[in-house]
Amino acid sequence: MSLRVRPPAGHVVALVLACLGCRGGAPQAQDPPALPVKIEVARSVTVDDTSEYVATLKSRGSAAIMPQVEGHITKVFVRSGARVSAGTPLMQIDPAKQQATVKSQQDTRAAKVAALEYVRQQFERVKGLYASGVTSKQDLDQARTALDAAEADLSSVESQVREQQEELRYYTVTAPAAGIVGDIPVRVGDRVTVSTLLTTVDSPGVLEAYVSVPVERAPALRLGMPVRIADSTGAVIAESRVTFVSPQVDDQTQTVLVKAGFEDRGTLRPAQFIRARVVWGTHVGPVVPVLAVSRISGQHFAFVAGPEKGALVARQRQLTVGEIVGNDYVVLEGIKAGDRVIVSGTQFLRDGATVSPLP
Repeated sequence: MSLRVRPPAGHVVALVLACLGCRGGAPQAQDPPALPVKIEVARSVTVDDTSEYVATLKSRGSAAIMPQVEGHITKVFVRSGARVSAGTPLMQIDPAKQQATVKSQQDTRAAKVAALEYVRQQFERVKGLYASGVTSKQDLDQARTALDAAEADLSSVESQVREQQEELRYYTVTAPAAGIVGDIPVRVGDRVTVSTLLTTVDSPGVLEAYVSVPVERAPALRLGMPVRIADSTGAVIAESRVTFVSPQVDDQTQTVLVKAGFEDRGTLRPAQFIRARVVWGTHVGPVVPVLAVSRISGQHFAFVAGPEKGALVARQRQLTVGEIVGNDYVVLEGIKAGDRVIVSGTQFLRDGATVSPLP
């Protein structure tokens, strides 16, 4: 009879582990596959050095209408927003008192005309008598003096009549030029003075951008510098040049006033706030597509691909960007020309992720 010897328990465990080792052992963790992305090389272009400021628009053809006489408004001939031509009546100030003054002056002139005619007849009579030797030279001189005084008196009264008639014209307020009537704050019955604003008349034409530039940049200001007007989205809607640089500094804001005129295309209005970009000069710098830039908490970021340990790895960089040129951002800091910028799939990327370029 043969005896079967059972191996120790420890040997059995070792044998099992050895068998498992022969089959490859436990599975090892693998790196995630590279994410396919589109890559563009940052290129250098000539870009402008600009500063953007809030400017106020003013019209060169905007007239503030104020009366030249005092009185009560009796008629308003136009409404706000109406288009008028030069000389169109806008309002009527009660002219009754002035009309009475003109009538009184005209009556005085009629009396002076009659008096002058009488004195002239007297002079002619004395002149004839002097020629006949009936009167003396002294009588003739007195008659001539009386005639000169009567003529001067009539001339003075006629000047007063013309003055009062001219003032009577001021009681009808007219448009000084063709344009659009603005707001009319007065009503019929209101009493106005020479300092009362009746309305405005804005003539289409040239607008001026009033730009307040910090005094620190004032030494670089000069006439003819380019100025660009941008809308709320940043798109340039008008271009101009500096036409005026104030020689003084505003003591309240410590800024220097700069003006730039441009043609009104009907999209802007006087007294409107707009964005004005003053172009200081040009330089060569990199640009990246707008699609490659992400805005997070008010800061701009982009992914740049570079080789690391035999693979292409995406690294996130913080950028300082300038204005938009076409479909690209001008990069002031964070990327240099030649960097490989990732422009697609950035929403799925994380810093340090492996990527593969799409064809």
